[in-house]
Amino acid sequence: MNDLDFKQDEEIARDFLENFADANGEAKYIDILQDVANRKTKAIQIELEDLLNYKDLDEEFLRRVTENTRRYIGIFANAIDRLMPEPTEVLLDDENDILMTQRAEESTENAGGSDPQRRMPPEIKRLYEVYIKASPKGRPYTLREVKASNIGQLVRISGIVTRCSDVKPLMQVAVYTCEECGFEIYQEVTARIYMPLFDCPSEQCRVNHAKGNLIAQLRASKFLKFQEAKLQELAEHVPKGHIPRAMTVHFRGELTRKVSPGDIVDVSGIFLPMPYTGFRAMKAGLIADTYLEAMSVTHFKKKYEQYELRDDEEEQIARLAEDGDIYNKLSRSLAPEIFGHEDVKKALLLLLVGAPHRKLKDGMKIRGDLHVCLMGDPGVAKSQLLKHIINVAPRGVYTTGKGSSGVGLTAAVQKDPVTNEMVLEGGALVLADMGICAIDEFDKMDESDRTSIHEVMEQQTVSIAKAGITTSLNARTAILAAANPAWGRYDLRRTPAENINLPPALLSRFDLLWLILDRADMDTDLEMARHVLHVHQMKESPDLGFTPLEPSVLRAYISAARKLSPVVPRELEEYIASAYSSIRQEEAKSNAPHSYTTVRTLLSILRISAALARLRFSHHVAQSDVDESLRLMQMSKFSLYSDDRHKSGLDAISDIYSILRDEAARSNKVDVSYAHALNWISRKGYSEAQLKECLEEYAALNVWQIHPNTFDIRFIDA
Repeated sequence: MNDLDFKQDEEIARDFLENFADANGEAKYIDILQDVANRKTKAIQIELEDLLNYKDLDEEFLRRVTENTRRYIGIFANAIDRLMPEPTEVLLDDENDILMTQRAEESTENAGGSDPQRRMPPEIKRLYEVYIKASPKGRPYTLREVKASNIGQLVRISGIVTRCSDVKPLMQVAVYTCEECGFEIYQEVTARIYMPLFDCPSEQCRVNHAKGNLIAQLRASKFLKFQEAKLQELAEHVPKGHIPRAMTVHFRGELTRKVSPGDIVDVSGIFLPMPYTGFRAMKAGLIADTYLEAMSVTHFKKKYEQYELRDDEEEQIARLAEDGDIYNKLSRSLAPEIFGHEDVKKALLLLLVGAPHRKLKDGMKIRGDLHVCLMGDPGVAKSQLLKHIINVAPRGVYTTGKGSSGVGLTAAVQKDPVTNEMVLEGGALVLADMGICAIDEFDKMDESDRTSIHEVMEQQTVSIAKAGITTSLNARTAILAAANPAWGRYDLRRTPAENINLPPALLSRFDLLWLILDRADMDTDLEMARHVLHVHQMKESPDLGFTPLEPSVLRAYISAARKLSPVVPRELEEYIASAYSSIRQEEAKSNAPHSYTTVRTLLSILRISAALARLRFSHHVAQSDVDESLRLMQMSKFSLYSDDRHKSGLDAISDIYSILRDEAARSNKVDVSYAHALNWISRKGYSEAQLKECLEEYAALNVWQIHPNTFDIRFIDA
């Protein structure tokens, strides 16, 4: 291809940049160029989709851009230099402007001399970077599909980022000054390494036979931000029995600091070879390494803080927030294919929402993340729930107990292959920072590995003192653990403490410990079997009475809810304190307590209540939120309580009567309001229908009187 074609292509590029209009009829690229001239932005992203839609462009030009992208970035940059408008705003002169003015004056003075080394390269004048973005349509390549035939071409690859280097300056144009003749010499750097100039190549020094000594002028040179990352193949793209492949990705300029380890991303870039240097070149011989020079990055899941709601999403969330039954709808939209577990799903929804972190004046922090442990018999869909939550959460890491060591969960010290320094590589808990870490088979973990989780669960940091590195890493993560009881299945003849078989120090850190027992019940088993068969045949859940919300809508709703920081009003303080003290009293009376209540339980009540207030988009915690949090805590052990009642021979009606009688005796009252009665029995896991049945039965026996309208209760003293 001769030079003429590139000149022609430059004209085509210029015409496209000047005349391309977007859907609204506005000159898209001219507006971007104006922002660059006004120093508002530095990145100019040319989208292949726009080139495809441009009326006057032939497909041949598009093919050339895709297959020879590195060259065409330079062509587009030359076209932009010619099109660059004057700034429309007053700009203050910075160091670069003063240097450029001085250079321009010198070049006009020495215009007669045709010294090529003295000619200023266009890169040093440019205050922008050009990126060509691949079309978002179609499926991205997997790492295995990128072959030698793709070298030099624009490709789009999906993967997970496993490592990121620090951002360092990369030299683009080196500038030297000659001590003899005072000339300014420019050297363009196109590779990762370059040979600095030592002798002045100017005409004057050559004629005078003076070997002028060159001094590097770092302040006048041009540097680019540079970051290296490792992209690894996604687990679903790895063939059976193979190890995931990895690729080096180079980020330059404005694309740096866009990714962090653990992010699942779509990277479009130019696939290029890079020869080995130094001793590695002697070993490698003719073999070259390959890398991807990134042009654009798209995240599969955005962090909650980075969520920008579109207008239609805002309307949808506003509509959902007005719905009185939103709490139930959102929880039932989590894994609708899994039968039952309504309250477990509610707890998992609250885990996603979380409570605000509290930072006290003296710097002490109180965590807002909720930790949930699902302990139950085999086959109650614990692992499936964990997997689904990881898919819904914008940042989630899934590990299993036996497959994780203490170092794999916290952090490992490794040698950096680029700099040969000792660096910290974050484990699962550090990668899940500001997200969720799901640990399956929690009971199978070694005791020594499990202790590394203690600090993360309460202080939310990972402290390390290894290989001369003493530091503390952030691990603000919510932990969702799934475990089996001590003997595989729950043994009802043993106490709950023996069955759970986790140390109290760890148990007290979980806000909710959910015990799910697999009981034989004719009606429930029939319903479940029908549900499973329907899902198996139709590949979707049976009708729930409403359309389950998509994970993307759930994420958008939760991101909007997480912006609120609800507070507990003064009038509720006494109510929460008395509820907590009554739980402690009940536990003290019991011979074999079902849970381990500490002050952390009180903080758990506050956290769950705040998460419920967030779901309602309320700035204040209501009494209904506190009641619901107490009910969830009680329901988590519901399967055990029902068994205790069964053992003691109490049916539901008798048990409700004894609860109401005990509570009335404790508060020394004869009158009990219906709302209070409902609150007391719902904490024990009973329904309103059972309460009404109890009221009618005992009113007929003349034990109490019922108000005909309000259903308030008055005990008749014997």
